[in-house]
Amino acid sequence: MTPSFLTFCSAGALAAALLFSSTARAQLSEESPNPQVQKALQAYEQNDFKGARRQFEVLARQGLAVAQFNLAMMHIREEITPPNLKLAEQLLLKAAKQGFIRAEYALGQFYDLGVGAKPDLPRSVRWMALAAEHGHPEAQMEYATAHYLGRGTPLNKAEAAKWFREVAKTGEVGAQYLLASMYETGDGVAQDLRLALYWYQNAALNGDIAARIKAVELDQKLDPQPAPTPAAPAPAAKPV
Repeated sequence: MTPSFLTFCSAGALAAALLFSSTARAQLSEESPNPQVQKALQAYEQNDFKGARRQFEVLARQGLAVAQFNLAMMHIREEITPPNLKLAEQLLLKAAKQGFIRAEYALGQFYDLGVGAKPDLPRSVRWMALAAEHGHPEAQMEYATAHYLGRGTPLNKAEAAKWFREVAKTGEVGAQYLLASMYETGDGVAQDLRLALYWYQNAALNGDIAARIKAVELDQKLDPQPAPTPAAPAPAAKPV
């Protein structure tokens, strides 16, 4: 298992994953009925980064968390020249302190990767914990992983299982497989082969080939086929 389920090779990749996929843009649009925010997002989608920046800066100064978050992401993604990572951190902190969940998660990754500075894993875990408590599934997965590996926080397999379970309920196949494995071996939870089978089967339904194999093996272990009835011995030959 890698130290983090989300691995990024650059600050730009971090921002790409956090915000500017089409899905994330759509979600932000739904959450931000403010027409000025919509206008800024539209400018960004049209690759008018200067226009988007100007509009986000105005809205960020007004204290709008979504604008603070977006502006921070533009700095991290180097769509503002020169980028200011210290300002990006400050903007994320302002947005996160208003309860903007994506900013909480972004800060967790920011400190995990050491964007613009050295990594600060304990600080990363604190922000991941907050985003996880607020229902952010990727943060829940990261938080579970931190506890599973003892990375930035004391190793705690039971706490890891708790959060893997939360993510598994959303259909995330990786969490389902890991949780199944933990139940199979009693790693951080009481061993329960039937719960292990349940989560392997869920992961298999979501396309995990290894989980499908494990589910078949475990199912056969739990419910073996009855042994065939031994054949009756051949009658002894009569003496001549």
